[in-house]
Amino acid sequence: MTPDEFTILETFVDVGDGHELYLQDWGNINAKTPIIFLHGGPGSGVHNRYRQRFNPYEQRVIFFDQRGSGKSLPYGSLENNTTEHLVDDIEKIARHLGLQQFVITGGSWGSTLALAYALKYPHRVIAMTLGGIFTGSQAEIDYLDKGEYGVFFPDVWDHYLSQTPKSYQANPSKYHFERILSDDINDLRNSAYLYSNLEASLMSLDDRFTPPEPQVFDAIPTRIEVHYLANRCFMPDRYILDNAHKLTMPIWLVQGRYDVVCPPKTAYELHKQTPNSTLIWTMAGHGNDRSNYDVMRTINATWN
Repeated sequence: MTPDEFTILETFVDVGDGHELYLQDWGNINAKTPIIFLHGGPGSGVHNRYRQRFNPYEQRVIFFDQRGSGKSLPYGSLENNTTEHLVDDIEKIARHLGLQQFVITGGSWGSTLALAYALKYPHRVIAMTLGGIFTGSQAEIDYLDKGEYGVFFPDVWDHYLSQTPKSYQANPSKYHFERILSDDINDLRNSAYLYSNLEASLMSLDDRFTPPEPQVFDAIPTRIEVHYLANRCFMPDRYILDNAHKLTMPIWLVQGRYDVVCPPKTAYELHKQTPNSTLIWTMAGHGNDRSNYDVMRTINATWN
């Protein structure tokens, strides 16, 4: 993310454990209610396009790159990089900026992290606007690992299997995850490239996805994501869903009915478990779908 005319502050925050997080405070410093934005992945970092979801004249938004991601240092580090660390990093950022309470917004992994933070620090969170809901449960991870999306994308699943030794085809992700987390650069790049393109294919409902050229592909974001998936997001199974009843703040859940990466049933179950949530269905998938963003932008616009 590059600074622009609305950037209030661009800095690095030392959160300990050898990690420094890139942070950009952006928008209207006098806005009544600050908003903390949580990017997905894990590992994707914040990008300029995320600003399109907010009005800089009326809102103040805190963007930051999570551990190992984007401009944060050291880039790609998996050391001391767990969900608990990321949750506490949000708290450290809030204290660094002197924020007492705030709204949290994010999608996909950003929704997981937002929910985990709200469970630990509920007094901080005024409300949440979350999209493409993912809670890190075993069932959600198995859905990806075991290719249950193959009902809709049989060609994508078949290609994934074709790049996997027969001895691993009952659990191809075990093979590719081991390679992605290995120290062998060629194994890392090849399996990360395959897995990254697989996910991107699932996000492109109209099959317009074009893989990047292998020589310019950055394997680090995929490596961080796999680090989390391979460790079941560093949470007990169903931790968020089984504790969601404790989240009493207003929560808006924006979910695409055609989301093949994060199936809508998770958003529906979370909605039933949270006492003050509103579930909004969109005719969208999981990726950078404008209809999801427009709904989230409209909701977030109420906070200024």
